[in-house]
Amino acid sequence: MATTLTISDDLASRLRPHEDELPRILELGLREVNATSQPGFRGMADVLEAFARLPTPQEVLDLRPSPELQERISALLEKNRDQGLSPEEEREWERYQYLEHLVRLAKAKARSKLRALEPR
Repeated sequence: MATTLTISDDLASRLRPHEDELPRILELGLREVNATSQPGFRGMADVLEAFARLPTPQEVLDLRPSPELQERISALLEKNRDQGLSPEEEREWERYQYLEHLVRLAKAKARSKLRALEPR
């Protein structure tokens, strides 16, 4: 299938060296757009991207939820207390809990690495 796109000259010049990789670039871009537009992924992308950058132990310890993520978690907590969550919101809450679990594991490992570096 052939598709024609109209893009800026600047973007065209930046893509030219990657012509052979355009299908992969588009696929990755679509995944990003789809992931960030899903309600259960709001705010989580920042945390996952931080881990993907292979942060230092101190950067892991400094990791905090974005205001958007914190707001969504608070809203779900409040809704759960007041009226309960829908099945979709329950799944979203479970994803947030799993992400928090991963962050806690990463922070425990980071603390351990920093302690190992401390002079005795």
